[in-house]
Amino acid sequence: MFRSAVHSTVRTSPIHSPLLLRNSAQRSLRARPLFTSTASSAKKGSKNITGLIAGLSGLALLASVLPTRKSVHNEAVRSPPSKVSPSAAADPEGKLISMDTVAEYNRLPSDGGKGLWVAIKGQVYDVTEFVDDHPGGRNIILKNAGKDVTELYEPIHPPNALQDNLDPSKHIGQVDPATIQIRQADEETEKDRKRRIARENLPSLGSVLNLDDFERIAESILTDQAWAYYSSAADDEVTKAQNRAAFQRIVFRPRILRAIGDVDSSVKLINSKGNGYTSSLPLYISPAAMAKLGHPDGELNLTRGAGKADIIQGISANASVGLDDMLDNRKPGQLIIYQLYVNKDRAASERILKKVEERGVNAIMLTVDAPVMGKRERDMRTKGEEVELGVDHGKDVKAKGGGVAQAISGYIDPNLTWDDIRWFRKTCKLPLYLKGIQSVEDVELAVKHGVEGVVLSNHGGRSLEYSPAALDVLVELRQKRPDLFDKIEVFMDGGVRRGTDVLKAVALGAKAVGLGRPFLYAQSGYGEAGVTRAIQILEDEIHRGMRLLGVTSVDQLTPEMIDILPRQFFPMPPKAD
Repeated sequence: MFRSAVHSTVRTSPIHSPLLLRNSAQRSLRARPLFTSTASSAKKGSKNITGLIAGLSGLALLASVLPTRKSVHNEAVRSPPSKVSPSAAADPEGKLISMDTVAEYNRLPSDGGKGLWVAIKGQVYDVTEFVDDHPGGRNIILKNAGKDVTELYEPIHPPNALQDNLDPSKHIGQVDPATIQIRQADEETEKDRKRRIARENLPSLGSVLNLDDFERIAESILTDQAWAYYSSAADDEVTKAQNRAAFQRIVFRPRILRAIGDVDSSVKLINSKGNGYTSSLPLYISPAAMAKLGHPDGELNLTRGAGKADIIQGISANASVGLDDMLDNRKPGQLIIYQLYVNKDRAASERILKKVEERGVNAIMLTVDAPVMGKRERDMRTKGEEVELGVDHGKDVKAKGGGVAQAISGYIDPNLTWDDIRWFRKTCKLPLYLKGIQSVEDVELAVKHGVEGVVLSNHGGRSLEYSPAALDVLVELRQKRPDLFDKIEVFMDGGVRRGTDVLKAVALGAKAVGLGRPFLYAQSGYGEAGVTRAIQILEDEIHRGMRLLGVTSVDQLTPEMIDILPRQFFPMPPKAD
């Protein structure tokens, strides 16, 4: 939750809970405007205000990712605040705006107020016209208008989010640093103390033997909010559990007395019918958002780790690191797939498609299984009162907020159809993979519409509860339409935790297998080194499994090497507290 002080800046971190706060006033003195207001830009008005979804959606997200203190003490003002008039505040000559002036803009004009302003990184922005478009609900903006939200906004947003998405006319001016208060937080809570001790005493990477070890470590060091976002799934989380259970229904039929001294786990992916691209392993890092909730370097850890291992990284559309930063950190020739959620504003999607094509991204992974967000209750509970019916200055309103996922997803077009494949083809020439296929019939339609690949997936159990496990769809596809594997590339994700899981999926016909949560957990504790270790664990398990199966290359993994046990429905997992 945002702090209650009107003009103070608290330095916190989604990873640590420091007692002393940094000197925000000094940082504000050094702050540079993200863009400069000009007379010409002012004429543009707010035509791009809906584009803020990719940038200012964090005002709801911020409330859910950082620890909350019960009180604030030891406040000190460097010098008496001095007001400037609103006209002077917007003066392009550079007059400073006091936080007292910002605080006056905390109510909508329809409620008798002057409007809604916020201060971010020493700059003041007008978000009045954005309030009803905010994907996390209007309440969180109304509650925090008139405040400095830098320390809540900054940790989980790309550095260029405002610059790319907010019309320059909405930049009001620079904050007078002399009016920013500095304060200390309370002593750390018992939960914060346990997290700090756990992070200070992380097990050595060499002692981490499997991906579940990374998950247990992450649970001990992440904030409740970050853990809920990473680990939560829809409703009772039955589908999430079934994703893993599905792999227990597949058993191997090993062959013996074969020369297995040397194994080659490399595969050709993306347009593999042509030249394709070589991946060292038949796996990839699935697009996974908000990596900075776990580690300051966020998705850069995933980019660097994938590059070192020569596997594909899927870049999330909702990444907490800027797209350019990730692409600048890839090594030459590194395979990148960009995940696209189609924006209600198609022009915004067209701009990003043009950009990733120009930057040399290898393919587009169009997410089709989340036209609306699933009901992720553990994530929603971290929003507290924002999930319930709120009060908008005395008026009852229904909050749109629903946790971190809701806060970053409100821009998604819920009316996407198969006909939009034509729109994509006109906009972008990159290979297209549909992520979120959950039936054989939709694989058939994907082939009919000429897409290059499909990703069998139920969004990690985070969308529709009781949707089929991706592995079960893969089995059904193999049984009913084995011919389609020669017409389209089939990827899958969901529930993969072992190298043997990868081998089972490949034997059924999958070209590559994606993992998301395990890499978020690995980088949360150990950064890039954790990602590298996770890939090494999977590589060892894949190579060891291939040798024990009696195969030396991926193309030798065939349906004859597995048996499928009768499908059972496993008990519902216990309810989370």
